[in-house]
Parts: sequence; structure tokens; C-alpha cells
Amino acid sequence: MRNYEVTFIVDPTLSNDEIKSTAKTYVDQISAGAKIVHNNEIGLRQLAYGIKNRNTGIYTCVEFEVANGAIIDELELAMRRDERILRFLSVKLDKYGVKYNDDKRAGKIGTIVRKKKPVEEDRGRDKRRNNKRRPSNNKGGAKPQAKPAAEKTAGN
Repeated sequence: MRNYEVTFIVDPTLSNDEIKSTAKTYVDQISAGAKIVHNNEIGLRQLAYGIKNRNTGIYTCVEFEVANGAIIDELELAMRRDERILRFLSVKLDKYGVKYNDDKRAGKIGTIVRKKKPVEEDRGRDKRRNNKRRPSNNKGGAKPQAKPAAEKTAGN
């Protein structure tokens, strides 16, 4: 058995019923010739770039098993002809892709909880920073102004 994954984006300007029926149409087409492993309705997402003057889309991802890839050609042809589908991507999964998807569904991937580092005591770092000599306010290479001529002659 070969494993495939199809992700498609439905036009978000359609009504909720039309969006669901569009996704159901392609899921039913897949299930007629293959065994669906997982159907993930991701939902509304921001697009990386505009497609047909749309900035968002309704994502659906279907993972399935099939004996041969003949169903893929029929599915892609139907998606190309359908104006409700903004984009689609069909991918053949290798054993690593299948394992990754299984682990992700099991919660082993993507749920990393990072512990916050405990707050360390101040060991004089601020003191060293405050004791450093601060640069002069003379930025930009401006020359210091010369003393007035009256002060120069007074010392002579």
C-alpha cells in the first residue's frame, strides 16, 4: 500500500455549507478508491501570498492509503477544474512521513513544554556595568569649541 497526503485550500468567501460540501466532495472521492487514514480540517488560515484576490483560505488535509496512484490523477483533475479550490498539493509519503504523521497525531511531536529558567541572583553584573566609564556625549565627530579670545589673553 502507498501512502499519500492531499492538502487543499477552499475559497473562504463561500458559505459554510458550500465550504463543507466542497471538502466532503473530495473526501468522498478519495474514500471511494482508497482507505482514509486521517482527515484534518485545519480551518481558516492566512495565506503567504494572495491567490485570486484572497488573503485567507480554508485548509483541509487528508491522509490516505491506496494500492496504486491512479486515484491521484482523477483527484487532481477534479481540483484543477473546480473554481472553489484555490490551491492543492498532493504528496506521496515515505515511511518517515507516515511515522511523523502518526507521532504528531499521538501527541509526541509539537507539544514541547519548555521550562523557564530559574531567576539567578545578581552577582554584581549590574555594578560592573554601572561602573564602566561612559563615553562622552560628543558623538558625530564634532570638535570642542575654542575658548573665547578674552580668556586666552588673560593668562598672558
